[in-house]
Amino acid sequence: MSQQAPGKKRGLSRPVEVVRAELLKDPETKRIADAVGMKLEDYVELVLEYAQDKDKEPMLNVVSDEELKANGFPVHTVEEVGEFLVAGAKGELPGQGNPFAKSEFEASKGGTAGKPSLNPAAEGAPQTPQDEAKRQELLEQMKKGGGGTRG
Repeated sequence: MSQQAPGKKRGLSRPVEVVRAELLKDPETKRIADAVGMKLEDYVELVLEYAQDKDKEPMLNVVSDEELKANGFPVHTVEEVGEFLVAGAKGELPGQGNPFAKSEFEASKGGTAGKPSLNPAAEGAPQTPQDEAKRQELLEQMKKGGGGTRG
């Protein structure tokens, strides 16, 4: 790992004008700016500010509920914030959409000869015997952390 000179900023490896132009053209950047309620140009400048100084920490302002109300901001309950975070993690927030829907990946329709199936219930997949005694023996081994007999 290379040593940084004290006080030297770690930042972009390409000219800031090039990166700015790319960000302004990028539809995903526009979508994010809209989602956070910022003008595209302002959002790009904020992104560039942090991109040019990788060691810069984001500002976090903690204010009281009364101060928020006085400045016209909505105040949310702990439950509402929790629901918001869970919705964000699930990709259910407005403007997020389904990130997997953008994927062009599709399961192949054939050409799987000689390849194992990832779906054990697929047609032709060998079924494991349902021996209750063997099942119990395996469960006991798992509880004990043992791997069974080795040969």
